[in-house]
Amino acid sequence: MRALPPAARGCITGAVLAAAVCAAPAVRLGPGAPWTDAAALAALHAGCETVRHRPLPGIRIPSGTAPFLTALPVLLAGVFLLPPPLAALTAVPGALLAPAEEPARTARRLWHAAELALACWSAALLFDAVAGPRPLTAPHFPWVLLPALAAATALRAVCAALDGAVRVTAEGAPPRTAWRGLLRGCLGPHLVHGLAGLMTAVLWRSAYGPSAALLVLPPMYLSCWGVAQYHQERAAHRATVRALVRAVDLKDRYTRGHGERVGRASMMIARELGLPEDRTEVLRIAGILHDVGKLGVPTRLLRKEGPLTDQERSLMELHPEYGHEIVRGIGFLGEAREAILHHHERLDGRGYPHGLKGAQIPECARVVAVADAFDAMTSTRSYRRARPVPAAVAELRKCAGKQFDPQMVRALAAALERHGWHPEPTLPPDAAPDPPCPTGGPPPGPRLPAPGARRGGTGGPRGRHAAPRGGRARHHSARPGDV
Repeated sequence: MRALPPAARGCITGAVLAAAVCAAPAVRLGPGAPWTDAAALAALHAGCETVRHRPLPGIRIPSGTAPFLTALPVLLAGVFLLPPPLAALTAVPGALLAPAEEPARTARRLWHAAELALACWSAALLFDAVAGPRPLTAPHFPWVLLPALAAATALRAVCAALDGAVRVTAEGAPPRTAWRGLLRGCLGPHLVHGLAGLMTAVLWRSAYGPSAALLVLPPMYLSCWGVAQYHQERAAHRATVRALVRAVDLKDRYTRGHGERVGRASMMIARELGLPEDRTEVLRIAGILHDVGKLGVPTRLLRKEGPLTDQERSLMELHPEYGHEIVRGIGFLGEAREAILHHHERLDGRGYPHGLKGAQIPECARVVAVADAFDAMTSTRSYRRARPVPAAVAELRKCAGKQFDPQMVRALAAALERHGWHPEPTLPPDAAPDPPCPTGGPPPGPRLPAPGARRGGTGGPRGRHAAPRGGRARHHSARPGDV
């Protein structure tokens, strides 16, 4: 514990002493207390902890699973069956025997044991106060559900309070945010496992005996395994997205962070439209990965200083198709693949790569197109300053109906008015800052198309969504990374 800050050592020491005070009255219970049940439940809890860290062949509980979640029905069965001091002792052996990470392995084990002991003692005290004597007999069983759920809630609440305290003292987390999400994040699983613990306790006291109660644990173990596998898969999905974004940022340093901001704006539009949360997440990922096809574009084009030739522009406009090919085999992206392919289509049919028109363009692509254009206009680049948000929104409204879906433009404008926009700075570290501009607008430069020029166009925000010179829209951007 010497490696821990003094405040953390004090917090752990205080929790251990409090747990000892709560469990000490067990010595006065005498031989008539249910010592056999307490010892059996303690051994069962230790066994569950061992299985969690040394899983059965073919079944693996990832280390990220919430602590003691797989053994929670056993702890709650002790809460429902035992006096509070014995319920506190039930959790100690398993917590002390469970593996712990370095540094401060001993301190982690002591903290885990004290935390569980205090939580089980509090939950048992509440259950006894609310449920009364002999609550698990048949006449009382329907009415014991509410006390059982209250005890499960109390157990989680005590754990959340102690977890927040150790975050503040050991990790230096701000007190205002240390407890945020700790109770809400795991309350649902705790309530479900509270019912399983109640079932375990009822079977334990039934004519079938403790052996029947053991039948409740395998389904709970498998359910925890399923939840853990789901979270592990989601973590793998996030890692895949991060890797693709990092690859694009490394190749096109002038638009670093652009994908994350487009994903944020896409999510704002989706929420303003009232889309379900799963589709909102898909649109966020679509915004993040919309330019992944730039991995297939020659680096010299992405970093070219001057305007692109027609041939170079044609190569650049292949990036949506490259992106679609890159992510085509990633099943979890869903409709995000369509957004990656079609986010440069226009409502008037003059976009690319397929020249889709109006409702032919997938909804997800229409969302990402607006988010993409908005961030392009409001981002600072090495060759120009960002436009103010009101100016960018005005430009989007001007182009609504021709280039952008008016519904998406209105949704973004409403979301910005309600929540504001706070983008991260994206100017590369080695890029020179923009010179002062006396007019307040973008600084002049040879790489910026002049207003009204043949290459500037009138169909969208200048420098990113330019008007076509033929059947399809041509993007003459001030920087190749803007395409």
